[in-house]
Formats: sequence, C-alpha cells, structure tokens
Amino acid sequence: MAERPVHVRPPVPVCRDPLEPKAGRDTVRRHNLSLVLRAVRDAGEITRAGVAARVGLTRAAISSLVEQLLELEFLSESGKTFSGQAGRPGTVLKVARTGIAGIGVEIDVGSVTVCVVDLAGTDRVRLVEHLDNRGTPPAQVLRRAAQIAARALVSAEEQELRPVGTALALPGLVAAGTVRQAPHLGWARVPAEESFATALAALRPRRPVLPVRSENEANLAALAELWFGGLGPVRTFLYISGEIGIGGALVLGGELLRGAHGFAGEIGHTAVAPDGPECRCGARGCLEQYAGQLALLRAAGVDEAYGAGNAAVAELERRARGGDERAVAALERAGLMLGRVLAGAVNLFDPAAVVLGGIYRPLSPWLVPRAAGELSARVVSGLWPRAGMRLRPSSAAADAARGAAALVVRDVLTDPLSHATL
Repeated sequence: MAERPVHVRPPVPVCRDPLEPKAGRDTVRRHNLSLVLRAVRDAGEITRAGVAARVGLTRAAISSLVEQLLELEFLSESGKTFSGQAGRPGTVLKVARTGIAGIGVEIDVGSVTVCVVDLAGTDRVRLVEHLDNRGTPPAQVLRRAAQIAARALVSAEEQELRPVGTALALPGLVAAGTVRQAPHLGWARVPAEESFATALAALRPRRPVLPVRSENEANLAALAELWFGGLGPVRTFLYISGEIGIGGALVLGGELLRGAHGFAGEIGHTAVAPDGPECRCGARGCLEQYAGQLALLRAAGVDEAYGAGNAAVAELERRARGGDERAVAALERAGLMLGRVLAGAVNLFDPAAVVLGGIYRPLSPWLVPRAAGELSARVVSGLWPRAGMRLRPSSAAADAARGAAALVVRDVLTDPLSHATL
C-alpha cells in the first residue's frame, strides 16, 4: 500500500514591530522619575512608602528617586505622618509650589485669557481682557496677547514660578502652529505660534525665549475638563464648546481623537437643515446658525448694544431667568437642534458623557431639557435617559486657558529631567 503524501502547511509569516533600542540605565531612571513625580502630583500629599505602593518600586529605589526630585526642586517635603502601624513616621511629599510652571493663552473673538499654573495644576495667575478681536489684523491680536502674557509672567516670577513654555488655545482649524481657518476671527493661514513667540521675545529681551505650541481651544477645554473637572472615572466623553462658533472635542480613554489631519471635532458645521441659513463656512443650515452665540442672541432679541461677548450672554441668561418668553424660546430651540446633532454623535461614538462648555455652561438650565429629550428619543442604544448626568454642564474649574497651561506642565511631568536647572 502506497504511502499517502503528507501536506505540511507553510509557516504563517509573523509581523513584528521594529525592535526598539534597548532601554539604558539613564532611560529607565528618567522614566522612574516621571512615575514618582506623577504619583506625588496625583496624590496631592503622600509618603515615600505610599509612592512605593503606587508605582511598584522598592523603597530603596523610591528613596533615591525622591532625593533627586527634591534636589531638583520638583518636590518638597514637610511634617510627619503616622500610619498607625509599626515603624517610624514618614515625611509628607508634595509637588513644589515654586519653580516650574506653564502658561496658557486663550484667544477668542471677544477676549484674551492668560493663565499660569504650577506643577500641581493650580491656577496661580489669571488675567482676562475683553477685546473685540474680529476684523483686527492677526499680528495685532497676537501682539496684544503677548503683552498680557508678559504681565502674567511678571506676576508668576513674583511668586517664584518659572514658566517653561507657552501653549496657545486658538479657535478654528489649527495645525503645525498655523491657524488654517478661523472664520469668526477672519483668520486664514496665520502663523500664530511664530507671530506670538516673536512678539513675546521682543517684550522680554533679556529673558530666555519660551517655546510656544498651539492647539484648538475646544481640545484644550476638553483636556481641562478631563484633568480638573468633575468627571470622576469617565474617560470617554464628547465636549461641546459654545462660543461665537461651536467647537467640539472627543476624548477616548483619556486621549484626544484628533483625526487624520488634526481637525476632528468641528461639530458646529454639522448640517441640521440643508436649506437653512448660509454659514460663514460656506455651507447652509449648520448647527452654528441655530445654536451659536450670535444666532441665540438674535433669536432672543438681545440688542447689539451688549456686544457679542460675556455681557450679551449674561443679559440673555438674566432674561431667561426672568421668564422672558422670547429668550426662553430661543434657548429651547437651540437645545432642540443641539440635541439632534448630539444624538448622531452619540450613536457614532458612544461616549459615556456629553459636556457642555463655553456659553452653554451658564445657559444649560434651558438647553439641557430639550437636548436631553432629543437624545433620549434618538440614541438607538436606549441607554440615554432624560434624567441623569450623561449630559452635563462643564466644570467652572476647567477652561481652555487652564488646559493650555496644564499641557505644558504635562510635558514636564512626563520627563522632569529635560526641564531640570541643576
């Protein structure tokens, strides 16, 4: 009887990632310094033993890392804490209240806000100037912002803070340091980082030049909500920023979804009525034409004498609280349109929460009920009840300026040695 042939399946090729260079001792130590610094920052106050328990390193290793961070003035220690267990009491570690800080600059249609935060993420300086930036040449707006930032830096230095970088929070499409398009400011292809950095350096000729980065303002407001807001364990959410325009940001598992070109989140230009009013973007019936600040003020009959900034929004809120029928109707219609667009976004991305920021935060008592009704009716999962906190106003402690400043500080927490001065 002839042997039957044996068919051997060819080996399946294995796709392997390129090998990374082996981590050296210096790389490992830098990583561990970051682990320890972030553990202290997250805890607020903690002992060496507490840090060891959090990061999984030996107490001897923790002691060495802590001593280096104390020497570099990233940490401070004070007092004694008693655990109730045998052994000597431990000193309490905190991130330093002086030294490294970050500066955030938010440029909006009607204002410039500058915020300095320390290593713990605490607001230490905040300056707000209400300016009508519409129609003003971009270089002039950025020069004004640099002047406000320079004053904030003086205040920071008086508190023994040392900002190591600046982040700009800008409206519109932002990529590679350039505002590609910001219709409400009238900006197109504006090299914002370069212009701001040049202006700030000219105001501080004998000081080190601070690196400047930039990001969309809604993205930074969303990060501020993640880091400083009241979201608790929620790490996947949709953030909506209501201003003159309507911006959005999607955070997935604690990380921003930027999109292929960095422009994800432009929810204000979702069409709710294809034959509706023409939008500045060139399309028709965009959400901004129904729920943007200008549309709201126009529908509510708030006179142009109030301008288009905080004073006008405050007047709209005052009228709504007083039961003004036109103001309430305008807000309810905006909430209806907002809810329809949000329902589509929720069906697509399934976030754990939707956060309403910007002007929507003070106006949420009138926007949320109608928006929540649309979500309840249109979200296909059936997991969006009318009541509850899945649709919520943003935290008062979180805004784009603070998110921008914290972005700088996050870089320091990731690699403290790159910002050491000793």
